[in-house]
Amino acid sequence: MARIETQHLILRPARVDDADDLHAIFTRPEAMRYWSRPPHESLAETREWLASMIEIPSGAGEDFIIEHEGRCIGKAGLWRFPEIGFILHPDFWGRGFAREALEVVLARGFAVHALDHVIADVDPRNAASLGLLARLGFHETARAQRTWQVDGEWCDSVYLKLDAPR
Repeated sequence: MARIETQHLILRPARVDDADDLHAIFTRPEAMRYWSRPPHESLAETREWLASMIEIPSGAGEDFIIEHEGRCIGKAGLWRFPEIGFILHPDFWGRGFAREALEVVLARGFAVHALDHVIADVDPRNAASLGLLARLGFHETARAQRTWQVDGEWCDSVYLKLDAPR
């Protein structure tokens, strides 16, 4: 798996020692508000999640740790081709880092993995993610109600798609 340097970030493969930094994200209710599971209750839960990220089979997906100034601040990637996913520590929201990371992930997905499109499943209440994906060129393909149950709450989905550049 590649290591990619952008203007402000390094995108790199996940390592076991990323658990503490990821746990600092996955325990934050505001970061997990629109995620597919509730905030993590234990470091063991984060380690299990991280292990699944590290063990993505070759050819099934490619997920990166986002590092800024030597610190893991989130993750972005095609966690299962062709679906994109991303999360950042709230201390780093609003600084353009998600866009910077997603631009290179998308470019790599199209150029290296020859994907003809990338999809996203976003909670319709997540205006920030919907806006970011729209700015990246994604368009809405469908909506569905009660697609995820997270911590006893039913959540809806907006499905988005970005076609490969022609």
